[in-house]
Amino acid sequence: MSRFSPFLQGFACSSCGAELSAGAAAGVCPRCGAPLLCRYDLPRVRRQWSPRRASASGSDLWRYRDVLPFDAASAVRLGEGGTPLIPLPELGEELGVSGLWLKEESPNPTHSFKARGLCMAVNGALAWRKPSIALPSAGNAGSAAAAYAAAAGLGCSVYVPHDTPEVFDLEQRALGARVTRVPGTLSDAGRELAASGVGATAWNVATFREPFRVEGKKTLGYELAEQSGWRLPDHIFYPTGGGTGLVGMWLAFRELFELGACEPPMPRLVAVQPEGCAPVVRAFERGAGRAEPWADARTCALGLRVPAPF
Repeated sequence: MSRFSPFLQGFACSSCGAELSAGAAAGVCPRCGAPLLCRYDLPRVRRQWSPRRASASGSDLWRYRDVLPFDAASAVRLGEGGTPLIPLPELGEELGVSGLWLKEESPNPTHSFKARGLCMAVNGALAWRKPSIALPSAGNAGSAAAAYAAAAGLGCSVYVPHDTPEVFDLEQRALGARVTRVPGTLSDAGRELAASGVGATAWNVATFREPFRVEGKKTLGYELAEQSGWRLPDHIFYPTGGGTGLVGMWLAFRELFELGACEPPMPRLVAVQPEGCAPVVRAFERGAGRAEPWADARTCALGLRVPAPF
């Protein structure tokens, strides 16, 4: 029996527009190497989907199962999603902003928003019958990957920068992952993974290297809409490393418009990066077509130390 959702039509390249079937088992576009995005039969989804149906389908992110790539009944799940939206009135008043809210992601499995994406990536590995997964990580993604791989009975290899806090190393090893420390940054860890040969047998679930992690992050947008009474916020400020969450929320809001659940305009999506590693901000300010690698990346927020986002 297929693990894929009956509404998933396949994948489209985010750059050249090439289309692939759901059975293609491609990580990136085989034509140009750009990230792939899932394609759904949204007119068909719209005939049965409604905000009430979503709200009645559980409390985790699988209540949006009609616009997710996998069959919720057979998916590996650990209770991901359904995190609270918390008002911050005092900080809002201090900043002169009315209606300031925080999306609190620590209740997710392994205590970070990375669970949303890695849940989908691991289910993708199962759907395509991959025996193991591999990824570079600054900590949280590796822990989420290790947890879902363990739940799915898959092997897991994590490549982390040398200064990653030991707690992540311990957590990932306890969950059965093989952890390799690499001198340098997350980009160096990614290069070491590529050179190691692990990718010959393991499914690479690094950011945007497969089409499913962004689908998990997409549920942030659906939850924000639902928790706001299906009225979208004016602005969303997002701590940005690889940027999967920003792309995911953009996808979510675009789908919600097509489903008739929300009305435009699209919220203003703001990428927030530390001064010591801000390749996306720099590219935006220069009007560049892509983000160039950031030299000598430095920040105490290790999850945001992504000098060369894909």
